[in-house]
Amino acid sequence: MLVLIGYATCFGSTRGVAERIGTRLGNGGLGVDVRSLELVEEAAAYDAAVLGSAIHDRAWLPEAARFLRRESGVLASRPVWLFSVGLARAMGGRWEAKAPEPQEVADFRKAAHPLDHRLFAGAVRPEHLPRAGRLAYRLMRGRYGDFRNWQEIDAWADGIAHHLRDTGPTTH
Repeated sequence: MLVLIGYATCFGSTRGVAERIGTRLGNGGLGVDVRSLELVEEAAAYDAAVLGSAIHDRAWLPEAARFLRRESGVLASRPVWLFSVGLARAMGGRWEAKAPEPQEVADFRKAAHPLDHRLFAGAVRPEHLPRAGRLAYRLMRGRYGDFRNWQEIDAWADGIAHHLRDTGPTTH
C-alpha cells in the first residue's frame, strides 16, 4: 500500500509535520511518499492520502487548494486525512476556539468525505510576518517559537497507520 503524504508550506513547518507523519507511517509498515503537493501529478497513483497545508489568512495555501479541487474525484474513493498547520493552534485559548475550518477543507468534506481533519500548531518567527503582522501578533500577545506538538502529531499518525493496516486502502 502506498500512502501520499502531501503538503504545502511557506516556511517549512508544515513540511516538517508531513515528514514526521511519513516517518511514523513508514515505521508502521506502510509505503509512503512525502512530497510537496506542487510535485504530485495525480492522486490515482496512491492507495491513501494524508494531505496538509499551512494556513495563511484563514485559508490553505493556493497549491494545496488547487490539488484538493483537481483531485477530489479520485480522492473520494480513497481513505484521506487532512491536517492544517497554523498560528491559531499555537496561540491557543480563544484564538484556537474561534479558528474556523479553512473553506477549502469544508468544501472538500462535501466532495470527498475525509476521515479526519486536524489543526496543528506550527512554528512562527519574526521574519515570517510582515511588519504590520509582527505588530498585530505582539498586540495579540503572540510568542515566537516552534509550537509543534510532536506527541500529538505522532499519536494522530499512528492512528492513521493502525486504521490502514486494519482496514486496507479500499475502506473509506
